[in-house]
Amino acid sequence: MALSKIDICNQALVLIGANTIASFNDNTTESAVSNQLYESTLRQQLTRARWRFASKQAVLSKSTTDPLDRYDSSYAIPNDAILIHTCTVSDSVITYDRYGDFIFTNTSTSDTVVCDYTFQPHENDLPPYFSQIIIFELASLFAGAIARNDQLSVLYQRRAIEQLRVARATESQTQTTRKLKSSLLIEVRHRGAVNGITAVVPTSS
Repeated sequence: MALSKIDICNQALVLIGANTIASFNDNTTESAVSNQLYESTLRQQLTRARWRFASKQAVLSKSTTDPLDRYDSSYAIPNDAILIHTCTVSDSVITYDRYGDFIFTNTSTSDTVVCDYTFQPHENDLPPYFSQIIIFELASLFAGAIARNDQLSVLYQRRAIEQLRVARATESQTQTTRKLKSSLLIEVRHRGAVNGITAVVPTSS
């Protein structure tokens, strides 16, 4: 069963022996602390790995204003993007840089630039292995802010780190194993070098 924001916070509160909440506006210490820490904790954990459930692709919209120097084109970053992973044109990775809310590239108006990025999914779409990271991480923070128990805070911080390891291992099973493109090796062999990879032909003894 999917957990709501309140469910996640309540599980963390129970772990430190605190009172549960019905909303973020309960006028209690628990609700005030939960309201302050939940969103930032979630977004922080979303950037700690490239989670497939929180990944998106989008065609970038070209800005009417080009960069002043070094790059040819500017594109608006998607509104829901937390972290940019890569940009491609015709399935090829391109060089880019982020400047504020824009991506600068050396592309032209005829190019379609696709961006891979991390976004914040709804709590209903968070897999259990990830929700558990948030619960342990919040428990660690709540232990310090509410229970004033440093030992308990350290304990749940360690559990959050261990759960992160487990979650990343689980997440790795959600995509096809990547294979080395044989075409690249053939191209290197024929041309001698491609993208800095140099083909070395063994000499006969």
